[in-house]
Amino acid sequence: MNVQQKGKLGKTIQVRLVSDLKKSQEYYRDVLGCAIDDWGHAERDEMTFILQQANSLQDIQPNTVSKKRSNYPTEWEGPEFGWDTFIHVSWDHLDSLVEEFRGNGGNIAVEPFTNAHGKWEFKNACLKDPDGYNIVFGAMREISKNN
Repeated sequence: MNVQQKGKLGKTIQVRLVSDLKKSQEYYRDVLGCAIDDWGHAERDEMTFILQQANSLQDIQPNTVSKKRSNYPTEWEGPEFGWDTFIHVSWDHLDSLVEEFRGNGGNIAVEPFTNAHGKWEFKNACLKDPDGYNIVFGAMREISKNN
């Protein structure tokens, strides 16, 4: 029996249209600590964006809040604000990352908060970039008696 193997997908890179490429590159470098190159890449650890100059301001369209859903596997119905990017981080590093970004002049749009759904506890925070894109930093862990 000949079973065809599926191809492997590689790393996902977020492409972001911005109003001022130079200003955005400086923001991602200075606030988020990204390495920047002339191609528009902004990279730190496993997080990568490609920043591209928009043709017009109308082309820049951060996500709005999504419609609530009652059919998630837990009681959670969805986020309370629009998510443009979600970046997984370590539970123990989330607060220090938020303080790093704040100290670098970042706009913390949603302060770190914790909540739970099902058997999972989560902690999220949101940084808003100069064009209004919401970058959510989130950590999750299974609820146990030791948490």
